[in-house]
Amino acid sequence: MTTIETVEKVGIADLKVTKIPNLLKTSGLGSCVGVVIYEQSIAGLAHVMLPDSTTSSKGITNPMKYADTAIDLLLDQLLSEGTRKSRLKAKIAGGAHMFSFQSNNNMLKIGERNVEAVLNKLKEHNIPVIAQDVGGDKGRTIEFNIYTSMLEVRTVKSGVTQI
Repeated sequence: MTTIETVEKVGIADLKVTKIPNLLKTSGLGSCVGVVIYEQSIAGLAHVMLPDSTTSSKGITNPMKYADTAIDLLLDQLLSEGTRKSRLKAKIAGGAHMFSFQSNNNMLKIGERNVEAVLNKLKEHNIPVIAQDVGGDKGRTIEFNIYTSMLEVRTVKSGVTQI
């Protein structure tokens, strides 16, 4: 077992790449999705807020905010660190439906749309999703241990699970 050096905190609409023995952590995953892409000794985490950058009327001020651009950025950073794309895997969490009212308006189903966009982008890059904890109506905090490849998912209502 390795000792933990640092917990690298990833903010909302942010991403980071780090290596063993560090951990990656993000909080505040309501409708947002945390995307971990990893291999043996390196991992990256993106905190995705919205599904599609092309719908932004103000232009893309932060590419880490959107599933379609954040995953590309994260992948570029991982590849620049020497990872091989064929070895990468992913785990995701979040995408909750955080509003109590029901609506048939798909635009209001941000969590669902975020999960779909993330899964589509990972599929486009041929990165297999090994595990996921998505949907529902609970916010999440996640922490990824590169050494064990375990994603710890904490919720107020359901406690802690590992995927």
